[in-house]
Amino acid sequence: MLKTLMEWVVDLFGFKKNSKYVSRYNREATIASGVYMSSVVVILEIWMILRYIKRYVFEAQEAADFATVMKYTRNFWFLLAVGIAVLVYALLCLRGKIKQNFVSDIVMIVFSGICVGFGMYVSHSDLASGKMLTCFLTMSLFVACLLIWKPYVSIIILTVLFTGYSYYLNHFTFADDGTQITLRSGDQVNYTTFLIALIMVAISIYHQRLRDAVKSEELERIAVEDDLTGAPNMHFFVQEAKRILSDETTDLSKKIVLFLNIENFKTYNDQLGYEKGNEFLKSGAEHLKEIFSDALYARQSDDHFVALVDIDKKDACIEKVKEDLLSRESEVYLSLKVGGYVPKKHDETPEICCDRARYACGLIKNQYGVTYREYDEKVDEDFHLSQYVVNHIDQAVEKGYIQVYYQPVVWSDNGELCGCEALARWIDPEYGFLSPGKFIPVLEDCKQIHKLDRCIFETVCRDMRNSMDKGEPVVPVSLNFSRLDFELMDAVQCLNDLVIKYDIPKDMLHVEVTESALTDNQQGLMNDLNRFHELGFALWLDDFGSGYSSLNVLKDYRFDVLKVDMVFLFNFHENAAARKILSCIIDLANRLGMRTLTEGVETEEAAVYLQQIGCGRLQGFLYGKPQPYSELKKRIADGEFTVTKDFEGDGLK
Repeated sequence: MLKTLMEWVVDLFGFKKNSKYVSRYNREATIASGVYMSSVVVILEIWMILRYIKRYVFEAQEAADFATVMKYTRNFWFLLAVGIAVLVYALLCLRGKIKQNFVSDIVMIVFSGICVGFGMYVSHSDLASGKMLTCFLTMSLFVACLLIWKPYVSIIILTVLFTGYSYYLNHFTFADDGTQITLRSGDQVNYTTFLIALIMVAISIYHQRLRDAVKSEELERIAVEDDLTGAPNMHFFVQEAKRILSDETTDLSKKIVLFLNIENFKTYNDQLGYEKGNEFLKSGAEHLKEIFSDALYARQSDDHFVALVDIDKKDACIEKVKEDLLSRESEVYLSLKVGGYVPKKHDETPEICCDRARYACGLIKNQYGVTYREYDEKVDEDFHLSQYVVNHIDQAVEKGYIQVYYQPVVWSDNGELCGCEALARWIDPEYGFLSPGKFIPVLEDCKQIHKLDRCIFETVCRDMRNSMDKGEPVVPVSLNFSRLDFELMDAVQCLNDLVIKYDIPKDMLHVEVTESALTDNQQGLMNDLNRFHELGFALWLDDFGSGYSSLNVLKDYRFDVLKVDMVFLFNFHENAAARKILSCIIDLANRLGMRTLTEGVETEEAAVYLQQIGCGRLQGFLYGKPQPYSELKKRIADGEFTVTKDFEGDGLK
């Protein structure tokens, strides 16, 4: 209770030290108030001068001469000159023509002293002639509102001023006949009451100004400082970087923009919690402040930071950041990835520079041992292609630049064609043939992949419907679903609508989902896969064994076909371990009631072995590369492929 009371007293009377920002804010507010006060003083003095001129020149029976008029108005002329000078000075300060510093404080204090002195002089004369102390009280009010000291200072100054002036009036004021004049008891009460009210006004104005200053300081901090880490934010970085890069005297060849990414930080958050992750980022930002002490840096978002540094210090800075990252003990492996971009023109925006540095950084994602990649001409070509892909995917879908290539799938025991996998190709009028590696990762990164996949699904259904209408043989087609398809659209409803639209049997379309897609949003994806099953679609698990395969996937999900990744067939004839692993995988799938398919089959040796260990379906260049639908139909018509009559299989499970 006592502590709370003491804190309240400290806050009320302003014993806390203000920040430099608050002090600067108060100075600026005082100068702004000086504009208004000096303007009022100028107007009042002009009015008083005109009033005296009217009285002594136009209304007097005998007009006074110039000297007489000046005698009665010289004090007003003096205060008018002071008011004009302060008004001009304050306006120049506010416009930035004059620097605001301690000199500004002195000017305002001197101006206030002159005003109070003028009020004391006039009120002393007024009291001697039986009038009220209006001028002194008015000037005291002006000054108290102009010079906003800390409350305890205002109390001391105003109390000393009023007490001292009261003593002076009561002891040194005489009428024309020499009689001493003192304040009447009622006037003394009003005088004291005015002092108390003035102190309260000064305290109130101080705290209001303090709240405004603190709020303004916080808003300014938020505008330039990252809320979590305290590091500069992108708004600040962009403004400062633009100033540096647009300066014609800056040698751009000696500057570089860096994009820093802490790889695998999402796993850090997932395993240790977001609170630990936030602490990690705060600590990291503190180290970056030291590392980039003579450069410009900021937190862009998440675990991403950017910096503008001298190019000759780039390697040292990256190495220090890397050392700091590796020095931290963590249960989760983290690595540093950095992209760099050297600005080429003074009018290049910092945003573009950061985007290009980020793009270069993305090129070394998941590359072990590679820390840095710079944005060069080759990267520039890829970058512009990626921008082209993002900007033209809608046009490509609309104008038919997206085409489906079909890769054959055969039964392992007799080589008959039992299906195809639908693969996307982009035949562009400007770039020509684009392989999937050129556009699929880009569309996934910008979350546009569902547009491509929806186009592929519909093209397959349309091709199948056309063949059915012509009486041509058709085979089941497997469709690749991206993890993002389930986030960006209702993937189940999309395929079901197409089946209804083109009247395609559901057993002619197989849903392929990659194993890596099953790591995120597990429950939501499981619900969608169950919906596919309920609607009658077969589910295939694609790319099994391509990454960190988990048997939990086989335990938690129900798939009809397990598709073994081609990685096991690399150097197949020399790798005995690969043969054993393949055999175990096929046996496991068969025990779980799943059919199997192995992709990447290129040799007869591999095909024979896979047939011997019980793999039912085979896919690879041995049977055909991905090809347009027209070519596939021609090969069927020419007898190169025999379409199976048993799409359920040859009995191999």
